Amino acid sequence: MKLLQIERDALLSPLQAVTGIVEKRHTLPILSNVLIERKSDKLNLIATDLEIQITTSCDVGGKADDQSLTLSARKLQDILRSLPEGSETTLDLQANKVQLKAGKSRFNLQTMPADDFPKMANAGDRQAGFSISQKLLQELLLLVQFAMAQQDIRYYLNGLLLVLDGDKIKVVATDGHRLSYAEGKLDGASDKREVILPRKAVLELSRQLGSTDAAVDIEIYASQVRFRYGDSELITKVIDGKFPDYTRVIPVNYQQKITVNRQDLLHSLQRAAILSNEKFRGVRWMLTADSLRISCTNTEQEEAQEEMEVNYNGDALDVGFNITYLLDVLNNVSNENVECAFGDANSSMLITLPGRTDFRYVVMPMRI
Repeated sequence: MKLLQIERDALLSPLQAVTGIVEKRHTLPILSNVLIERKSDKLNLIATDLEIQITTSCDVGGKADDQSLTLSARKLQDILRSLPEGSETTLDLQANKVQLKAGKSRFNLQTMPADDFPKMANAGDRQAGFSISQKLLQELLLLVQFAMAQQDIRYYLNGLLLVLDGDKIKVVATDGHRLSYAEGKLDGASDKREVILPRKAVLELSRQLGSTDAAVDIEIYASQVRFRYGDSELITKVIDGKFPDYTRVIPVNYQQKITVNRQDLLHSLQRAAILSNEKFRGVRWMLTADSLRISCTNTEQEEAQEEMEVNYNGDALDVGFNITYLLDVLNNVSNENVECAFGDANSSMLITLPGRTDFRYVVMPMRI
């Protein structure tokens, strides 16, 4: 029985949109599969890891009976990628197998029952809903996601705080050593809401969104957040926990500041990082009148030094930071210049963008 006949790219493109969350190894074999639903002239593809679910749909033309099955997401993707561009592909159902045909190629794939596929359940009443452009949401996520923790025992740090506050959307991420904050403006006002989105959902979302003014419709529920964009929908569970009070971490009264060219600072740090200690990744910043000296040393007693001219007339300062945290922020902002503000040798550094109040990055000092 024919499931569908479709041009290779028309199937590969939506398949690639959902397979990013499919785990290679899973205790539930069906989670390695993608659910394929044929509904008249529409095809829905769904993947999940029980925490996140992505659905995308495409028009396949022609009328057909409603059918659904699951196939190995990776194998199907690899087969389609290996076929010549523009190939006409046919999927035929045969008992508990699917035969994929393209030209003179034949692939017989094992299926698993669609009824066994664990779709995420609805999460009850909606608490809030709003729209934002894909471009703005992607920009906000890219400005903070690198500061998320990866496998912290404080599970609420392994994600991103999303805050709705009147006509503002705020995003915050921290791993306990640095914190990144960004905000954007919404068209309408909303009640204050806070949710913590898991790390994997944030990374997948920023990968899927495009630099377009097309809207993302976001709905917040007690235990889920839904993002609808284009022909796709991403549903994620939220992390249940109390995010740290980020307002207490961001310094407000620093008097000692320098403004530096972002690219120049980035290149100086990249060169210095070559001789940094691979384990501790420390870098010293030594500020004196109109001069910033940057130095890194390692266990082989090697040293890298860089010097930059800066407009600085404050007290002499010698403070250490993790160089990776500085490279992360400089690689992810696009401004020509950045502003660095300091307290003393035991205080964090605040990095902002001149003339803007919608981004702040805080790095804790380290002993070197």
